Amino acid sequence: MLTRLYCFFIVLVAGGLAAGAQVTKKYRFVNGQWVEEIVKSEQPDTIAADADGDWVDYFDMNAPDEGKLEIDTTIDVRNRMMPTTMFMPMIFDGYDVKLSKDSVADVTAAVAAPGPLDWVNDRSAAQERYRRLRQRYMIDNAPQVKYNINTLPEAPKRFRAFVDPTTAHITVEEITVDQSQVKSTVDAIKVDKIHWLQQFDGMVQFSQAYNSPNWYQGGNNNLNTIIQGVYNARLNQTFHPNLLFENTVQYKLGLNSAPDDSLRNYSISEDNFQINSKFGVKAAKRWYYSATMQFKTQLLNNYRKNTNDLTAAFLSPGELNVGFGMTYEYSTPSGNFKANASIAPLSYNLKICTNDKIDERQFGIKEGHTSVSQYGSNIDCRLEWKLAYNISFNSRLTAFTNYDYLQGDWENTFSFSINRFLSTQIYVHLRYDSTTGRYEDTKWHKWQLREVLSFGFSYRLGRL
Repeated sequence: MLTRLYCFFIVLVAGGLAAGAQVTKKYRFVNGQWVEEIVKSEQPDTIAADADGDWVDYFDMNAPDEGKLEIDTTIDVRNRMMPTTMFMPMIFDGYDVKLSKDSVADVTAAVAAPGPLDWVNDRSAAQERYRRLRQRYMIDNAPQVKYNINTLPEAPKRFRAFVDPTTAHITVEEITVDQSQVKSTVDAIKVDKIHWLQQFDGMVQFSQAYNSPNWYQGGNNNLNTIIQGVYNARLNQTFHPNLLFENTVQYKLGLNSAPDDSLRNYSISEDNFQINSKFGVKAAKRWYYSATMQFKTQLLNNYRKNTNDLTAAFLSPGELNVGFGMTYEYSTPSGNFKANASIAPLSYNLKICTNDKIDERQFGIKEGHTSVSQYGSNIDCRLEWKLAYNISFNSRLTAFTNYDYLQGDWENTFSFSINRFLSTQIYVHLRYDSTTGRYEDTKWHKWQLREVLSFGFSYRLGRL
């Protein structure tokens, strides 16, 4: 209520000064303190000074219910400001039959894909609200509308005085503007359409521990580093609303110090190079006929501890998946929540192992072969949720089955931004593979889990 009283005070003072009305003050005891109010002594002739009517309906179509506001509630001031013309007497300039008297609050900004021109939609919707607001006020307060645009006097002419040297007299002449001499630069501005929205995210994060040689509990020193880069290029659906085309290239490398390894000073905990591509043609609202492609492999050699036995290398394994089906995409107007799911009933999966020093059987490839082809179905679901201005959650679920075995990955990332360059991240990766051999006589050998908590440097570079 105090917020409304404060706005009430500002509006009445400004409206009273503009209209030349007499105002008086009175006080009321509210919430344990005296609150000053302004009372007009005559009928107002401006929208903002309409204290006798329900001025909140005119002033703020999106005004929140003060009774429901809690401490630290944030109110968007931009949507609560009125243009200065609303504090001036109304001028009747015609009646628009398309504008309903009770439709002031029905105008909202057009919902479109997030882009650089969102502010145009916001301003256009605001101007439409004010236009309806003016018409509604003039209908409800016809006697107070004193001016008509057709009967307004012409604007006063402007003159300048100078001394004519030929006559030594002061000459007064009207100031005119030669429109032929006015040059416009609008046509000279060329705005190029941006058909591809590009973005790059880079991250270097680490965790570190040091123990002095005489530390009473013992322990090893270690340094863990995670390096990740993601490049994304997406077709701008503002200009291509019936097409969906997105390509992503990413690389993630995790390195750990290895004090227990007598042959190497470090070990590779994660090495994943991945390319994803998706193309679709719109079938219905938010649905697309689509084709998806995913390729992933490891780039560096990885060895077992204290041995020279290779466990993984470039294209060992390598995996290619191609699917055909449908894609569903959803995004809130603000862009804070995005979700999409690609379902491919027809899918082809290829696994390869090109290094003869690696046992291909651990990747589901028969001994003596370098590849295996499988046909089945796959699904790829992604979610991006901005929980707060500095907290975001990303999740991805992928699965493939040839109706004989099932392989799935569920990756979850919580990111906490400290500032523009520093962030903390929690990464949890759950994997299921029905072909995984038994490990240490556990019943959960088909499930694998990886969790990383890291802190470090992150940066986002985007064209838009």
